[in-house]
Amino acid sequence: MNKAMILNPTRPIWPGFSSSKSLCVNANCMEQLLLHCANAIETNDATLAQQMIWVLNNLASSDGDSTQRLASSLLRALISRAATKSPAFAFLSAASAASSISHDEKLHRFSVMELAAFVDLTPWHRFGFIAANAAILDAVKGYSSVHVVDLSLTHCMQIPTLIDSIATKLIINKEQRPPLLKLTVVLAESPPPPLLGVSYEELGLKLVSFATTRNVAMEFRIIYSSYSDGLSSLIEQLRLDPLVSNEALVVNCHMMLHYIPHETLSSSRSFFLKELRDLNPTMVTLIEEDADFTSSNFISRLRSLFNYMWIPYDTADTFLTCGSEQRQWYEADIGWRIDNVVAKEGAERVERLEPRSRWFERMREAEFTGVKFGEAVGREVKTMLEEHAGGWGMKRDVDENDDVERFVLTWKGHSVVFASAWVVPMNRVDGCSYMEA
Repeated sequence: MNKAMILNPTRPIWPGFSSSKSLCVNANCMEQLLLHCANAIETNDATLAQQMIWVLNNLASSDGDSTQRLASSLLRALISRAATKSPAFAFLSAASAASSISHDEKLHRFSVMELAAFVDLTPWHRFGFIAANAAILDAVKGYSSVHVVDLSLTHCMQIPTLIDSIATKLIINKEQRPPLLKLTVVLAESPPPPLLGVSYEELGLKLVSFATTRNVAMEFRIIYSSYSDGLSSLIEQLRLDPLVSNEALVVNCHMMLHYIPHETLSSSRSFFLKELRDLNPTMVTLIEEDADFTSSNFISRLRSLFNYMWIPYDTADTFLTCGSEQRQWYEADIGWRIDNVVAKEGAERVERLEPRSRWFERMREAEFTGVKFGEAVGREVKTMLEEHAGGWGMKRDVDENDDVERFVLTWKGHSVVFASAWVVPMNRVDGCSYMEA
């Protein structure tokens, strides 16, 4: 950023301070500075916003500690928001345009092998993979065909482990073949990062080839559908699918349902879940990040964002070398999300996370019943966490509206991702128990 464009340096930058270096750089202080800056932007106070941006630009750093990197990303997003908000912030247009170009250029398109290795670096996704796969395996025992609808942020990176488990854990004797696996995936316009650098057709060929090596017969199908309209074409296609004797229908929702519009409990998000319920699935797994980015009040939303997105920056210091290519990819993806929450509004603002309590409310509204995870799953998750940095943990959470235990991934005691499994009440699952909400 050109500081001369942002602030006349002869003016006092902050009451009581002779320079930005006088300010503390701890997380609480940085949060307050960012909130003051955001409030100045929202009230069209260009003078104060100009001063705050200058201060933050001197404190934040894209290659500093985790708090500085978070602040740097949030500052770029605030500049983008201000530049499009009012003519009073016209002086920020050049900086905003440069930031926007930077976001687009930095998003990496992964090969399948790169993405698989990338996902394995942290428990962020592996936690949900383990919990969901265990619930799915319990639910589909005894079925000759398993139809999995995979709504996943990670482009089917969970599926190879599921295939391997189907091949090894669902076989009673040597003469028995594993069930047929049908995999349906959704291809949507403008997907969020991480981006895949190969077509879904190529991805499907690789998955079918892997399944063949594990003696699992597999079919792969792509459905074009949009999260913005509640995946209506997916639901319609699933309704049209012919009924197959002894086939389980599993819907695996891994960090993608929050891209469906949310506004109220009667929104597209709830409507989708009720339509899903009408399909009578054998199992629905719901894995989401445990945060709330839905507030219509921008300052409140920014505070929630700061108090959640410090986690991916903090964890990055434990498994990615400063300046490494993988760290650049990782933090570019985080930056895209931050920019979406801060700088975008209306239909463009798609990063609308909800906390687990609200998701559970939606699931019960749609007449799903929770399924608890078994002790073996908990042990498997804990074993996986031991492979990573010491700050990771898992807590067992019982929702106040039912008596079903869920798993929550934590970082330094803070909730990160929750894992849950759900059934239609008529569908009792062998090996799992459920209770009415």
